[in-house]
Amino acid sequence: MFARTLILFLATASLAACVSAPRQVVQQPQPAPAPARVQPVPPPLAPRATNVVPQGLRDDLQALWRAFPGKTGIAVRRIDGDWVVGQRGGELFPQQSVSKLWVTMAVLEKIDRGELTLDTQVTITPEDLTLFHQPLAARVAREGTVRETVRTLINEALTASDNSANDALLRTAGGPAVVNEFLRRKGLSNIRFGPGERLLQSGIAGVQWRQNLSAGRAFQAERARVPLDRRRNLLSAYVADPIDGASPEGIVDALARLARGELLSPASTRLMLDTLGRTRSGPNRLKAGVPPGWQFLHKTGTGQDLPPVSTGYNDVGIMTAPDGTRYAVAVMLAETTAGIPARMQLMQAVSRAVGRWHQR
Repeated sequence: MFARTLILFLATASLAACVSAPRQVVQQPQPAPAPARVQPVPPPLAPRATNVVPQGLRDDLQALWRAFPGKTGIAVRRIDGDWVVGQRGGELFPQQSVSKLWVTMAVLEKIDRGELTLDTQVTITPEDLTLFHQPLAARVAREGTVRETVRTLINEALTASDNSANDALLRTAGGPAVVNEFLRRKGLSNIRFGPGERLLQSGIAGVQWRQNLSAGRAFQAERARVPLDRRRNLLSAYVADPIDGASPEGIVDALARLARGELLSPASTRLMLDTLGRTRSGPNRLKAGVPPGWQFLHKTGTGQDLPPVSTGYNDVGIMTAPDGTRYAVAVMLAETTAGIPARMQLMQAVSRAVGRWHQR
């Protein structure tokens, strides 16, 4: 009995020793960490210079200006930057139909103020017709009296450069004094607005305006009776100090402010820019040199000729690159003996140069 008890005690002690003895864990050696790869840090991208005129553009514009005969003004402004470049940019040049821009803006400001609407009806009769390019005159001749909305008149004045449509807008705005006041209040310097199409053109030609001169080619026939010396003197005086004068820099500054929404409400700004994008006149002026893929909107102007001199041959507009960068451009020929193809080629070369030096 004693022996059995001893064997049981020894077995129990042996089992307890097995349970309580700690287990030895063998640590496997860890591999040394791989050295960290040092990535080279690229240098920061240089910010695009928005306030430095590309020297190549400056040189190109100067070369074009020097080679072209007559009094020429050129200005290019980067709208989203802070530079302007050109030749004779601060001098006054005849605007002719470029001045339709300011009439439309004065009307749109009245709409912004609630004094007019785009659906306001305007009456045009034979007594309201002007001269030169006025497609509206054909309707008045057929119907006697035409009623059109302000919206339609804006479209025809800007896209077709209809002189009678523009004069109807001018009358609706309140006359030349209202347009000049708009220019003054908005701080659009070096831009004048003249007395309206009839008085402007008859004054340049030395003709006393009568309303019957608006029919057909009656004005041209009356102008042909003015002695040539008188016409030359009056035309030279107009070019030297144009009553509707504007500087190329003044115009590109105004276009830049329009594009940035600083002159009109957002709705009126969109309407103005969209309408100028549908301009049908001058397809072979600045527009023909705009690079593929760019957007372009513009307004032309064309003055009177007294061979061999042509005056007031203009195109101004806004070029937008595919990356969204915008440039305001103005080419204004106060007087030149160059033919129409050469004038167009100059303008195309200017817009082509803007595209060529973009982002360089």
